[in-house]
Amino acid sequence: MTEARPAAVRRELGDFLRSRRERVTPKQAGLPATGRRRTPGLRREEVAVLAGVGVTWYTWLEQGRPINVSNQVLKAVARALQLDDIEKQHLLRLAGASPPQTAPAAGDPGLVAAFQPVLDQLDPFPACLQTPLFDLVAYNRAYRFLFTDLDLVPPAERNCAVQFFTDPDWRSRYVDGDLVAARMVARMRAEVGTDVGAAAAAGKVDDLRERSAEFARLWARHDVLPQQYETKRLDSPLVGHLQLNFVSTHVPETGHRLTVMTPADETTSRRLTRMADL
Repeated sequence: MTEARPAAVRRELGDFLRSRRERVTPKQAGLPATGRRRTPGLRREEVAVLAGVGVTWYTWLEQGRPINVSNQVLKAVARALQLDDIEKQHLLRLAGASPPQTAPAAGDPGLVAAFQPVLDQLDPFPACLQTPLFDLVAYNRAYRFLFTDLDLVPPAERNCAVQFFTDPDWRSRYVDGDLVAARMVARMRAEVGTDVGAAAAAGKVDDLRERSAEFARLWARHDVLPQQYETKRLDSPLVGHLQLNFVSTHVPETGHRLTVMTPADETTSRRLTRMADL
């Protein structure tokens, strides 16, 4: 990491390291107990010893100071903090030791025109094109009526995270709402990565933190989660319980992702068809 790293990214790096340091107990790190501690987890001095780096250097890293750091040293810190592979990649990205993820392309009217026919052909499976920050760029008819009538939602509010954390009706469609909330925030943080200081990312995150105490609490945990295939349970206002496989793929050159929801069982398949008929 060099002085060229934006201050917001350096602060994000420091906050991430601090959150992970506070989660590792001395016992987990193989250190002897040393009496009562003012804060949970490891001390900075202990992380420095475990990673084989200077205490001052590690302190500056957590404080977000513009210092140089090698890939090898970052990996040593990751081992000391017992980061998993996803967290380690997040650390390397924040520190500038790993290539940043592709940023979403600027809004292109031709993008919707190109993808809308594809989405429409996927009916009765709900499908949408969205940004890494969950802004809905385009969607088909099945997706339009999955949670509510999306066409009635103002365009500026057509964001899955915004609707989930601010609209109780939207949130209630998810059977496992608390689990979805934690995963959604962790996904967003992983997607944002080094763009945390960018105007679009910072604006979206700040807006959600102000509007939702739950989002603010989950964002402060600094959890990161990669894109993964998962099954979610929804309660449709039109046809009832649905069990859907969420399949997402990144669309090259756009920075967006295409998400398709396929039925996980025959009952869901029949209900999706009935919803299309409605």
